[in-house]
Amino acid sequence: MRIISGQFKGRRITAPKKLPVRPTTDMAKESLFNILNNQYYFDDISVLDLFAGTGNISYEFASRGTEHITAVDEHYGCIKFINDTAEDFDMSIMTIKSDVFKYLEKAQQKFTIIFADPPYDFPVEEFAKIPQLVFQNELLEDEGLLIVEHSKHTDLSHLEQYSHSKSYGGNMFSFFAVTSET
Repeated sequence: MRIISGQFKGRRITAPKKLPVRPTTDMAKESLFNILNNQYYFDDISVLDLFAGTGNISYEFASRGTEHITAVDEHYGCIKFINDTAEDFDMSIMTIKSDVFKYLEKAQQKFTIIFADPPYDFPVEEFAKIPQLVFQNELLEDEGLLIVEHSKHTDLSHLEQYSHSKSYGGNMFSFFAVTSET
């Protein structure tokens, strides 16, 4: 995987083969960040990276100037790899080794962007828990976004707070936003 843009543009990061991960493809990541670049100043936001895996998304935000990044994963090897890589690049990424759902139940901090990349073979009910917990616990700032990466074979459009989806090859990003009650 490589960092697409920012201070570390073009730098390659090679994760150990033994990690149970499926990093977001460079093409999908570049397309996602093109969308986000038009909505946010990266140095003014806070990011929560759920099911962080290799830290691919966290590094991209850090390279673009985001200083408030929290990466959550339950696998010790993933957390260690993110910590080591963040230290090598002098990136400010806070890691939390935890089950994502337990973390979301207890989290109290609000974030501008929450990115979740759960296993593609999750049942839809498991995917549905992510926006449910995020919105129930009010973890997004007013102009914030929850982005869930999933396979094109998974449809999340029926979930509350769903806004839209974008497809890149076999990858899909579903966007969820805070809706104002009138």
